[in-house]
Amino acid sequence: MRILLVYCHPREDSFCATLRDAARGALAARGHLVDLVDLYAEGFAPALSAEERGRYHDEAANIDGVTHHVASLRAAEALVLVYPTWWYGMPAMLKGWFDRVWLPGVAFRLGPGAIEPLLTNIRRIAVVTTYGSPSWLLWAIGRPDRKLVGRALRRLCARGCRLDWLSLTRMDRREPPELASFRARVVEHFSRW
Repeated sequence: MRILLVYCHPREDSFCATLRDAARGALAARGHLVDLVDLYAEGFAPALSAEERGRYHDEAANIDGVTHHVASLRAAEALVLVYPTWWYGMPAMLKGWFDRVWLPGVAFRLGPGAIEPLLTNIRRIAVVTTYGSPSWLLWAIGRPDRKLVGRALRRLCARGCRLDWLSLTRMDRREPPELASFRARVVEHFSRW
């Protein structure tokens, strides 16, 4: 399977980098082709410019500046997102990737009564994320990040697209054995793909 792994963290020495490598290694060991997009390493510009917004609905021109990202997305059969959750959502750079890459004509088409999904090549999405918050707080506020991915983004993919959610709460209070255990969980999960 061809997998697009989108990684978003500003520090290469982060625990998220460890999780990225764990997921990538486990997937590659299973024989999957993994395309890695490291948004910070490539200096991805997350802000949608006035010019880009002006041609947003022009499907012939709206991918200018993000063509290689669009090509990777269209080639993928699965999408893996690895990022820390900040302020109950994905980092701004990752949100900007969705703003600039999941465009009309790429991810969806606006129909007369509904949005037509166009990423039907993507049959599975996995999120690997960390939270500083405890799980009870995420439950209390309604898990907005999971709703965004599970209800909105997944709807633009193949019918029945599966969502896997691997998360570690209370990240800032975890001891090394707990971190190692979560890393092992990520490896085990992707070793079954």
